[in-house]
Amino acid sequence: MFPVFPENSQASQPSYLKTINHQGLDNSIYNDIMNDVAIEAILRRIRRNPKNVRFNDLLRVCNSYFGPPRQRGGSHRVYKTPWPGDPRINIQNDKGMAKAYQVKQVLAAIDKLEANNEPEQ
Repeated sequence: MFPVFPENSQASQPSYLKTINHQGLDNSIYNDIMNDVAIEAILRRIRRNPKNVRFNDLLRVCNSYFGPPRQRGGSHRVYKTPWPGDPRINIQNDKGMAKAYQVKQVLAAIDKLEANNEPEQ
């Protein structure tokens, strides 16, 4: 029987030592890829029909593009944007659905964010 040293146990391993999943990918990379694919799919669905959007879907998109909300109190979530003024990101849960005008504001903010991040030619 071999002695068990604490440095060899799973719990004491550094976070950069990830296990490999069944597809041969590092779990953290695999999860990042799958999360990006899911966000893009949600965003395509939102663009097609901004009037019928679940609040949790809009929340995932906002968290992905703008980080955690700076205000979470009450019924509203307010996100910080890299620019002052409009379009502002302020969403609220209305019986599990997002309000259409707020969805359109989020889409405008994402478009502005992507336009600002594109390299000029």
